[in-house]
Amino acid sequence: MNIDQTAEPNLALMHQHAAGLRWPTLGVLALCCVIWSGALFLPMGWGALQWVLLVFALTLHSSLSHEILHDGFFRSAWANRWLGLFQPGVFVPFLRFRALHLEHHRDADLTDPYDDPESAYLDPRVWAGLPVWCQRVLWFNNTLLGRMLVGPVIGMVAFMRSDVRRIIGGDRVVLSHWLAHLPGVALTLWLVSLSSLSVWAYLSACYGALSVLRIRTFLEHRAHERSAGRSVVIEDRGILAFLFLNNNFHAVHHAHPQVAWYDLPALYRTGKDKFLLGNQGYVYRSYAQIFRQYFLCAKDPVAHPLWQPKDE
Repeated sequence: MNIDQTAEPNLALMHQHAAGLRWPTLGVLALCCVIWSGALFLPMGWGALQWVLLVFALTLHSSLSHEILHDGFFRSAWANRWLGLFQPGVFVPFLRFRALHLEHHRDADLTDPYDDPESAYLDPRVWAGLPVWCQRVLWFNNTLLGRMLVGPVIGMVAFMRSDVRRIIGGDRVVLSHWLAHLPGVALTLWLVSLSSLSVWAYLSACYGALSVLRIRTFLEHRAHERSAGRSVVIEDRGILAFLFLNNNFHAVHHAHPQVAWYDLPALYRTGKDKFLLGNQGYVYRSYAQIFRQYFLCAKDPVAHPLWQPKDE
């Protein structure tokens, strides 16, 4: 996607900044670590506050992991990978997240039920063959409330089932990604065991963070004939935008995945008309608007409305 000429000097400066250590991102990482460790070691009796602070920190850390996988800290890809290995959210190995998310950035495949690993759509023929109870669960998952309540379970079951099949089939790369994840999980659970919080309460906070993240991913992409028309812009600048590190400017991120999170709003403002022309006006003013419209209503069908098998 091209942007207008007035945006080009800003974009060049943003890429120049990206060549070195991104200090604002490092500052957010420090903030995240302080909140996470402080919440973990609050004294007994502060359980509700602990849980809220942990959800905040774990959500923010997941967004930081997204920056890390796009080499958003260091010049060295290996340094970024080592930084990402510790995942206090425990459920998702960083190296698997990295591999699958970079596949997702093949924009020509966005929303494809098979080739986009982050697609929420199903092949219409698969959908038609599901039992009624399963269809109802998946329909509920296509409301914002459902995506927050059951979306993490549905996503994790599909993700882990796919990885188990690959490992059983002899995929050593996937196995290595999971093995590299285990030391961080062990360290996290050991630290939790030293705190006043139970392991189950901590895991529920991890689930809560996944639920908050589902607000971001709920309508990031839609079915559209043109790949550029599939990614959303949500012009929110509130607390959720911070927790998501401006990934609500998702069409801008897909057009320029190496641009740092703190530069995305300015890049959008400078080239707004071009971005909205490219994504065919797929834009929302705020997350409040999204809650009003879709909290109990499904935005999309579960079956991909435009998908055709590639051999047809």
